[in-house]
Amino acid sequence: MNRITKILTVVVTCLVIGYFSGMVTRSAIITWYPTLVKPSFNPPNWIFAPVWSTLYIMMGIAAGLVWDRIESNTEIVKKALVFFAVQLALNALWSYLFFGLKNPMLALLEIVILWLMIYETYVQFGKINKIAGYLFIPYLLWVSFAMVLNASIWWLNK
Repeated sequence: MNRITKILTVVVTCLVIGYFSGMVTRSAIITWYPTLVKPSFNPPNWIFAPVWSTLYIMMGIAAGLVWDRIESNTEIVKKALVFFAVQLALNALWSYLFFGLKNPMLALLEIVILWLMIYETYVQFGKINKIAGYLFIPYLLWVSFAMVLNASIWWLNK
């Protein structure tokens, strides 16, 4: 597989996972989420889809760039891609915990673990390909914001 095919494969995978995560959130965004007390810095709902789509594309490009180095750095690339897969699974799980189970506290605990896994993926990717590491910075920042938002929503509604 060439570099472009690897990148496209991971980008599509990330977008598909994001799509299925979005399916979990759709009904709750209409029924449950509007009933919650939210902090003043809560963004409008329409912002989440384009932000997440952009982040999933950036994550996919980053993982594809790392995957492309598997021939020259097999062990470190495999390790980095395991972290990537774990954080992607945790990313999807957060939507289920917060919107599916309607449990901001459990989602808050999980997003802390997610953040740590994103950070470790960023570190591992940066060792292999600097651009791949840099592509994870917006994701890390957005999830940092999401963690504060999640904590605020939990606090305001406990």
